[in-house]
Parts: sequence; C-alpha cells; structure tokens
Amino acid sequence: MRVVPDVVGLGRRFDYLVPPAMASALDVGTEIRVPLHGRRIRAWVVELDTTPPAGVVLQPVAAVRGVGPPAAVVELASWAAWRWAGSDVHFLRTASSSTVVRGLPPPGAPSVVRAPLTPLAKGVADAAASPETARALAGGTTVLRVGPAGSVGNLLRAVVASLAGPDVVASEAAGPPMASRSGAPGVLVVVPEVRQIGPLAAWLRTLGVAVAMLPEQWERARTGGCVAVGTRAAAWAPLPSLAAAVVLDAHDRALVEQRSPTWSAVTVVAERARRDGGPCVLVSPCPTVELAAMGTVLAAGRSVERRQWPAVELVDLRDGDPRHGLLSGRVVRLARWAGAAPGRRLVCVVNRTGGARLVLCGACGEIARCGTCSGPLELASEGIDRRLRCGRCGTDRPVVCARCGSTATRALRHGVTRLRRELERLASGPVAELTAASDEVGDAPVVVGTEAALRRGLRADVVVLLDIDGDLLAARLDAGERALALVALACRAVRRSTCPAVGGRAPGQVVVQTRQPSHPVLRAAVAADPTVALEPEMEMRRLLRLPPVTAMAQLSGPGAPTMAQALARSVRGVVDVDLDGPHDGIWSLRAPDHQTLCDLLGAVARPADRVRVDVDPRRL
Repeated sequence: MRVVPDVVGLGRRFDYLVPPAMASALDVGTEIRVPLHGRRIRAWVVELDTTPPAGVVLQPVAAVRGVGPPAAVVELASWAAWRWAGSDVHFLRTASSSTVVRGLPPPGAPSVVRAPLTPLAKGVADAAASPETARALAGGTTVLRVGPAGSVGNLLRAVVASLAGPDVVASEAAGPPMASRSGAPGVLVVVPEVRQIGPLAAWLRTLGVAVAMLPEQWERARTGGCVAVGTRAAAWAPLPSLAAAVVLDAHDRALVEQRSPTWSAVTVVAERARRDGGPCVLVSPCPTVELAAMGTVLAAGRSVERRQWPAVELVDLRDGDPRHGLLSGRVVRLARWAGAAPGRRLVCVVNRTGGARLVLCGACGEIARCGTCSGPLELASEGIDRRLRCGRCGTDRPVVCARCGSTATRALRHGVTRLRRELERLASGPVAELTAASDEVGDAPVVVGTEAALRRGLRADVVVLLDIDGDLLAARLDAGERALALVALACRAVRRSTCPAVGGRAPGQVVVQTRQPSHPVLRAAVAADPTVALEPEMEMRRLLRLPPVTAMAQLSGPGAPTMAQALARSVRGVVDVDLDGPHDGIWSLRAPDHQTLCDLLGAVARPADRVRVDVDPRRL
C-alpha cells in the first residue's frame, strides 16, 4: 500500500505493509497512522496493492485513523499539486475533515419532492431566454452572465434537479435524501463568502433536498447524494462524484487562495466536473478573461440584462473644484438627501488599502497613464531627469501631462476616517464609518467605508464609489476586472432599494467618481454590458502575451535564485518559453500553456531555502 504522509515539504510517497485485520477497513483516501522517523503521523492511502522494490522490508500500518476524502478527490489532489506547483499534502488537508470521522451516516430512502423541480433543459428562464442556451448548460463548462440584481434561482433549481431527475428527489424529512445508496453523486455549490452559505442552504432545503454545509457537515457530504454548499475550500468537498456544479460570483478574488500554492476554486471545480462528466456553470455579472477562456459565455438578451443592472452615473472629478478632493458637490447633495427623510441610506466607498500610488497632473488633475497598456505610471526618478514608468509593461516617458502638457505632478492620498469627518461637516449630519475592523453603523443615513461596507449586507439606496481610479490603475494584472467587480458589488448592494427604478433598470443608483470617464470598464458599467470592457482587456492581453493567452508563474523568496538558475537550464532552447528577472526579487516564467509551464516547474527540484511559486499571478 502506498501513502502520502502529512508532512509538507517531504515530497515523497511511501509503501507500508497492511496487517490482515485492517485490510477490509482501508480504501484509497482512508486516513491512517504510520511510523516515520520514530513518530506516528497521519497519512492518506493513495494506492492499494502496490509492489515494493525487491529486498525492501515494509513496516506495517500502525492504525486506521478514520474516513478520508474519496478516491476521485485524492486523484484530483495529485493533479492540483502539478497544476499549482505544490504538494499533495496541501490539498489533501483541505479535502479532509477537521475532526476524526469514524463512520458515515447511513443513506436514506428516496422520496418524491413536494415542490416539483424544473429539469435542467428548461430551468434557466430568468438567466437565458433561448433553447440553445438551455442545451448548452446541460453539459461542459458554461459561463453564465447574470446581472448584479438578476436571480439565479431557477438555475440552481435546474442544477439540483439534474442529480436525480425532476421527480425523484428526497425531502429533508425523509432522512439523508436524494439518494438510496452511499456514494451517490452530489451537486456542488461554491460561493465566495461565508455569510452566503446559511441563506443559500435554507433556500435549497425549501426545495426539499438535503444540504451539507461545509465544513461543518463534512460527513454528510462524504456520504453523497446531497447538495454541498461552501466557500473556496468546498471545491474539495468530499462528494464521491459530481452530478453538477455551480460557482456563484466566479469572478470574486476570494475564490483564489492567496497563500502558496495559489490554487483557484473555479479551476478545481471545473476540472472535477469535467472528470465526472457533469455540467459546470460559472455564474458572474462580469466574467473575467480567464473565465471566458474556460467555456462558452452565455447571457440573456440585452433588454433582460439591462434590467439586472441599476443606473450607473459617472462624475468627472477633473471638472470639479480640486479643493473639494473626493467629496464632490454631487456627493454632498446626496448626503443631505439621505439625511432629509427616514429610511434613506447613502454608502460611500473608498478602498484605502490596495490602491495604486497614483500620479496626477498638478494643473488639470489628469492621471498619468501608459500609452502602451493603459496602466498607471509612477515616478521612477527624481530631480532634473524625472521619468514616469509603467509597472505593468516597463514603458517610461518624460513627466509631461498628455492632456495639458504641464510638468507639475501631485500624488493622490485619501483615508476613510478623514473623509467621514469632512463629509459630516459638509453635509451637516451624522456619518458612520464602516471598515473590516468596525461594523456598527446603526440607522445612520450616510456610511463611509471600504469595500467591506458592500460585503456586510447593508441595504442602500445609493452607493458612491468615491475613487474608482485607485482600483482601475492598481499594479495588478486584473485591475480593470476587479474594478468592474467592485461596481457590480455596489449594484448588488442597492437591489433592495425602495427608490423607484429609472429607465427600465433595477432599483437604486450607483455613482462612480473618476478622472477617466472614457475607461472601458466604466463605459461597460454605464451600458450594463460587460463585453465593452472584456474585449479591449483581451486584446491588451494578446498584445502583451499575458494570461490567459499564455501561462505564467512567479518565483520569489530566498530560494528563488537557485530555482531560477535550474529553470534557466531547463528552458534553454524551448520554444516560446521565457524566464525574466529578477525584478524586485521576482522571476517570471512564461510558457504557451499550462501543460508546458507546470511540466517545467515539476521537473525542477525545490531548493533547500524557501521559495514561493505563484502560478497564475495577479500582481505584476
């Protein structure tokens, strides 16, 4: 028997002898305890009936610890270790229960669901109006574009129904439902935020189906025949196989692990569904170029999609009094409007963390942008030979404003607390502050905060994004996509507004302050058409040979120079493979596809010193 010990950095599999008394209790994925270097440690069974090398005497397994992930997930962990240049252990830990599981709950008898579910081929009426769309959703990976105020209820009904058909689905009262045997397929639903799990699970239970909320109900999901709901780690849900999968808000950065290995829940779920032959639907109001490359992008007609977006208004900060900073006259008037009647609420958002260090023209307020890739320019040198340099593509130019020709510059700075105090003074009313560290706003009619203000479920009538430029021009590969996602998040926050809808749009309003109103992302938001931003973004990626046109990885840390030297020897003479660096201590490896990239990374031994390998990096 072959096992993977629970030791990060070991990078080896070991063979052990199976005592006859344990043979019936072992399967691929079972957690056991094995002796290793004088200790008894946890391990996972990854192969049975292996033949050890001649002359090797195997040590016996010490004990059976409990139930582990199913065989399909164990195989997936091995693939993920290759895909993100990590170790099987990282993924097997994520796929395992946080507590010892001695046994699984018995499967229940099937029963007829009380409320009929719509079959998959007919259940997308609120998301897509054509029969062709419904057929496309029945198999493979599909990216479904649903506006921020749009409903995915019928879609989820349809995907759940695909588990056992429209008639035979068990109710929660009948015991562990939707299956009459252990190991039955399940439906996987992944969401970006923990607060979404409970309401979604409750809604699914009203359909009469069994739900396993992860990670708490790991054992129920391991039995199969249910709908498993969870956040990023739920991509490794212990369902024996997938009948179907849905990822809501598939564009959200919370679905990507920031620590190494930097795996993506969306990619893992899509791969699981492909292996099991089930449909995978990635739902997003603003699909990224990476999502568009994963499958067919489908959407309802333009009139339907426009009704799923509230009105978006742009305020050009270049036309205002520079002494007012981010608190334009429009913001002050909205704050006074919100405080004039009970029940109204204005939410002002500014991301004081993660934004770019923007350089503005001191004369006209224009943001310094690269003429090649439209990225932000920073002051690369001071003194008489001052230059502006692009952190994305490396282009530099003299410090001259492209709009008015001035050589004067100033940096943009802002902070939530300062803005709250200034707005409170200008609006002559109470203003609450909401960040990740503070969450008490009471009934305040005006709230100023970071993006956290939009993720707390606050009801709002109007949301003002005070400075979208800091997000649009952040030094990230996906800066524009994240900015559009922020606008979509603001649009979702006003969907329960009591203000009347205008022009056939969803209720509420979003106001975006900017110094670049012609930016494709902002034009897409105003038009309620994400393709306006998607197409130029894809063209820019092609021009600069950036993902998803190519595959990329970055190396950093004390061991990066050693690993980069080994990679340099491996890629010598390999077509279309580039190794650049170091730039600020980071090496970049670019290949035509992930097969080539991951094979190169896997063929190089890791150095003794720590090295971070970031596959599919977002920061440039």
